[in-house]
Amino acid sequence: MAAFSRGLRPIVSQGEFTCARCLPFSTTSAVQSGHNRWSKIKHDKGAADRKKNVQRSAMSKEITLCSKLFGADPNLNPKLATLCANAKKAGFPKASMDAAIARGQGKSLTGLTLKNMTFEVMLPSTVAVIIEAETDNEARTQMDIRDIIRNKEKGTVTPVSFLFTKKGRISFEAGERNLTADDVLDEAIEAGAEDVEDDGEGGLVVWTEAGNTSAAADTLQKSLNLKVASSDIIWDANEDTKVPINDSIAKSISTFLDRLEEEPTVQAVYTNVAQGETNDDLWEDLVSKLEA
Repeated sequence: MAAFSRGLRPIVSQGEFTCARCLPFSTTSAVQSGHNRWSKIKHDKGAADRKKNVQRSAMSKEITLCSKLFGADPNLNPKLATLCANAKKAGFPKASMDAAIARGQGKSLTGLTLKNMTFEVMLPSTVAVIIEAETDNEARTQMDIRDIIRNKEKGTVTPVSFLFTKKGRISFEAGERNLTADDVLDEAIEAGAEDVEDDGEGGLVVWTEAGNTSAAADTLQKSLNLKVASSDIIWDANEDTKVPINDSIAKSISTFLDRLEEEPTVQAVYTNVAQGETNDDLWEDLVSKLEA
């Protein structure tokens, strides 16, 4: 036993031993290095998966809107056919494509009628959020979205709609006449519009009372000979209730929005944030994830 002991060296106080000739082959640093490398791979993969989910969610919403506005049959709806072809090239699953088309018709993939759900939320940063969802399973959607709100973001489900105003928003595609907001303002007001804006890409955005959205869209589409790009009712934050934010809060809210984007039932998210001290790049990224 004494001869055996001379070939060992203690390396920890608990009495663990290793052969002296094996010490140069210690794997401690290699294990740590491998652990760090795997952590990085796992982190990068997670970021890539989140990005892919966001892209697929955006495709789904675009297909849903096109189905809602122009019909669910790609043979009669060239724009829908193009969107589906592009989505297929991007690896968008056919089942998800069919579900998005059905959603545009107010149905689930199984033919069940979709129900609207609205969640009003106050985040720890005192930023108010309104989440709109469509689902054929209210209990499951309630559980999934509340889990994101409470467990992941520490938010509180509480009334916040009084901080917003419900408005109709109609977007028109650019026409051959290159009409501006000033050109159509009088005609839009006669049709029930409250305001008209240029969208910066040759198109027009018309704002109406929520209850007058469809009628104004139909009237202006005919009188101006323009195509409707989208027509929806949104929650617009009141100017005097907007909350200025900084970079840290912007990053936190952006992460929250990414998580909601991965939830297939979520259709729109609105907040009452103002740029405040947030740098321009972070602010643009955040705004791009919101409906208004």
